Amino acid sequence: MNEPMTQTGARQPPVAIVTGATGAIGSASAARLAQAGWRVALVARDPDRGGQLAGELGAGAMAFQADARVSSSLDSAFRHIAERLGPPSALIHAVGSTLLRPAHTVTDDELDEIIATNLTSAFYALRAFVRTAARGGTSAALFFSSAATDIGLVNHEAISAAKGGIDGLVRAAAATYAGRGMRVNAVAPGLVRSNLTRRLVENPATLAASEWMHPLGRIGEADDVAALAAFLVGSQASWITGQIIAVDGGLSGIKLAPPAERLRATGA
Repeated sequence: MNEPMTQTGARQPPVAIVTGATGAIGSASAARLAQAGWRVALVARDPDRGGQLAGELGAGAMAFQADARVSSSLDSAFRHIAERLGPPSALIHAVGSTLLRPAHTVTDDELDEIIATNLTSAFYALRAFVRTAARGGTSAALFFSSAATDIGLVNHEAISAAKGGIDGLVRAAAATYAGRGMRVNAVAPGLVRSNLTRRLVENPATLAASEWMHPLGRIGEADDVAALAAFLVGSQASWITGQIIAVDGGLSGIKLAPPAERLRATGA
């Protein structure tokens, strides 16, 4: 990662941009980066919440206001970040929304919103990052897909369509920008506890069913996902690009046996 020089010649820590910074996964990712010594640019729609998070993370964090669904807004924020902090070396794009309903009940406006928030914003963020990223070294961009793109899940048509686009975007961008030393990857979570999933996880029956679907027996926490996100934009992941990596408690990769067979298999 490039480390900009100060006027006295001292090297500064690299800059990472976290979009959707005030959400559960965004804030957990920002905290991981700050703990690792990055200077973190927090991009959020709500400047008050962004400023509060920056205060919690300390002197290495700074908040910037932007709506990631509006290209001009995001472009302006990224340029401002580069001017204030220097060219960024990493991007974690944590903007997202969800909609769990069968396709025939989803309106055009609802579909447009899901695509804009999850996929279009990711394209805008990638484009803005490429235009402002540090040159002459290495850089990394990280996006969030979903376990639902790898397996068929009931009522996930809209979100699967949007997140499936993320998978294609990541692989194409990884190929396009490898020659610049830029790595592009995605993390594909299962069900994670957050404001977006509150209605699901606060319903005991739904929570129990979700826990059963994840072979490790629980739903995810934001830091489960943030830990890998922070690793993937760091120097220890310097030979990883074009990958969609599941962090889902086994949801997408393991076929569960019926409960009785699972007990027999474990000797219980």
